[in-house]
Amino acid sequence: MASKAIGKFSLKSITSTLTPGPGGSVLNTVNWEGTATGFGALFLTSTFVGGTKSGTFSLCMTSFLDNGDGIDGNGSGRFESIGKNRWRSQAVTTMSDGRRVSGEGEIDLASRTWKGKISELS
Repeated sequence: MASKAIGKFSLKSITSTLTPGPGGSVLNTVNWEGTATGFGALFLTSTFVGGTKSGTFSLCMTSFLDNGDGIDGNGSGRFESIGKNRWRSQAVTTMSDGRRVSGEGEIDLASRTWKGKISELS
């Protein structure tokens, strides 16, 4: 599947809620806000499962474009530890306008930030 780079995203964690998950796991639901190239103001909720070293996550997002329109999306991905308090993330999101985008980023758990690049999938 081909991809075309379309920009970057920068998010800050606002809240985190921990709940029991399947098989004794912990679900970590995090609310984020920030910006992304071509998406304007971005609000995203992610739910991580799998532990502190690696696992999977789902995401649900909405964005408010500079022209006043909005775009929603749902996706899923994987994360893995890349050092002290840092995770690498990879996800694919299906947008309400029909596009599919991939996001590759890095989550800094200490500063509660998630930054990375966005590509459109074709």
